[in-house]
Amino acid sequence: MTRVLITNDDGIDAPGLHALARAARAADLDVTVAAPMRQSSGSSASIVAAEEDGRIAIERRQLPGLDGIPAFAVRGGPGLVALVAAHGAFGDPAEVVLSGVNHGANVGRAILHSGTVGAALTGGLNGAWGLAVSLDVGMNPTEFHWDAAAAAAVDVLPFLLGRPRGTVVNLNAPNTAHNRGVIEARLAPFGIVQTTLAERDAGRIRLAVEDLPNTPEPGTDAALLAEGWVTLTGLDAVSAVALGYERVAASIRP
Repeated sequence: MTRVLITNDDGIDAPGLHALARAARAADLDVTVAAPMRQSSGSSASIVAAEEDGRIAIERRQLPGLDGIPAFAVRGGPGLVALVAAHGAFGDPAEVVLSGVNHGANVGRAILHSGTVGAALTGGLNGAWGLAVSLDVGMNPTEFHWDAAAAAAVDVLPFLLGRPRGTVVNLNAPNTAHNRGVIEARLAPFGIVQTTLAERDAGRIRLAVEDLPNTPEPGTDAALLAEGWVTLTGLDAVSAVALGYERVAASIRP
């Protein structure tokens, strides 16, 4: 039975997390849940945690409707959760890190900042398969199709497990009960929302999130998601880029 860690950046009480755990259990996966105690959106792959005497607080939880599934609330972000899980903090290390279902789409190059994606990438760096899952709820949703997004994620798992260990993919689902299917998509240059500076004074600043005014490029994850597709994008966590720099011997000073 495949061991799966389910985490997120919306926190241990988030409905998307619970939906993903239910779907994974229904697929006969060996599920462990470990997620931040509090909202950790925008944490990327940070491993910063709230420590006391050099220790990170972890609480055992019982999640509603998920009897028998080990669940832990961690005083740290999802990247940290995926890292400590790889070292056996919650039992045998997981073979798959499922991160989500996130409240809001994670598309375009802006996924660099996503804690949902950061957890999946951290899992991949530590030898697991990683799958980040997000639901495109928009700015003012009236309903949430968490189960549809979770089902789409579980459906692509056989494909993911057929790839080499360390493979990480990013999945985004439209906020509908039915979608057009799964399609591979490249990252858009930007996301579908942007962070702006909403307030600034002498001692503080405040950020806000708003929709981007531009139309997404055809064929990108942002565009295909808007057309009703579940988008799937392969991610490369960290890679070197050749710069063509010529090595120059350091000058010797007397």
